[in-house]
Amino acid sequence: MQLYPKIIMDALATVTYAGTKKNLVESQMVADTPAVSAPSTEGEPWRVKVVLEFPRDTDPFLKSTVKAAEAAIRYHCKEEAVRRGETYSDIEIEIVTEFKSKPRPEVEQLLPGVKNIIAVSSGKGGVGKSTVSANLAIALARLGYQVGLLDTDIFGPSMPKMFNVEDERPYAVKKDGRDLICPIEKYGVKLLSIGFFVSPTTATLWRGGMATSALKQLIADADWGDLDYFILDTPPGTSDIHLTLLQTLPITGAVIVSTPQQVALADARKGIDMYRNEKVNVPILGLIENMAWFTPAELPENRYYIFGKEGCKQLAEEMSVPLLAQIPLVQSICDNGDAGTPVALNSDTATGLAFINLAQAVITVVNRRNKEQPKTKIVGMKNS
Repeated sequence: MQLYPKIIMDALATVTYAGTKKNLVESQMVADTPAVSAPSTEGEPWRVKVVLEFPRDTDPFLKSTVKAAEAAIRYHCKEEAVRRGETYSDIEIEIVTEFKSKPRPEVEQLLPGVKNIIAVSSGKGGVGKSTVSANLAIALARLGYQVGLLDTDIFGPSMPKMFNVEDERPYAVKKDGRDLICPIEKYGVKLLSIGFFVSPTTATLWRGGMATSALKQLIADADWGDLDYFILDTPPGTSDIHLTLLQTLPITGAVIVSTPQQVALADARKGIDMYRNEKVNVPILGLIENMAWFTPAELPENRYYIFGKEGCKQLAEEMSVPLLAQIPLVQSICDNGDAGTPVALNSDTATGLAFINLAQAVITVVNRRNKEQPKTKIVGMKNS
């Protein structure tokens, strides 16, 4: 039996790579001409060496593709021997895998250029956490800091709309041998959200594993660069998303957002308890009371305590954490959020100034935390 590199290439051309729906040759995954070595003595097998190049080391089709390639080579060589009327002899096949993109760094080395990671959290939905996250990020940027904002709510992303970038699509850049997602930049903030990659009108029907995998990609496979503050807009409650964040990032501290009403405060306590859990041990930087009172535009001096009065202030005293801000319920905050022009862009207004003051309060508590407490460790627990 005689073997040639072309026979091996013909065999590889019959193997479809699921990642591209094309064969290995068309997908340009055969990194070099296959090496074929004839037996040096009688009884030894032919030796074939093939180098296949995959997009990344975590490629889900890697093992199945390698097995299919090996099976195709054996089958094709046997068929070629029969066609030529030759006696088929054994083949020793070596398939080497290489990767176009370098592997993802270890968890501890994911974001070396990020100084402070702030989780904006709430135990309950509908308290305005995303509004606070967007305006806090913009306010920090307006104060001269380098800021990144990650929308970690995989099932209900809202940041693309709040920044008026719903039609934007992040592109990939090659950096240090890796393919990285380039965040969208708007209002001085680097922004990523799963909302850039899914239809805004279609529900995201993913199991927990798919959601956490997507979140890890937005964190680890993105070009965040150097940041003074990395704001995490987290979903309500305590879930797989929160565990993934705690297991992936050394969170500097958490900011808890709540309205003054008792049902929201009860959930805020649960959020505080999650971060204070001895296995988590993320410092609570403070509380933000959102929708603290209603002020109508025509009566700017009036305050109507629709959801109760100073509930977060009382909770902050109870939990021994700072009350960072009381944000009023004002129509312009909602309108500007829907229009993609958050109120923090205009510090001349009372609402815009409220978020600038919040940003300054966050800077103060973060500096104090960094001075008095050690860096937060990544949580080393297993998913249940």
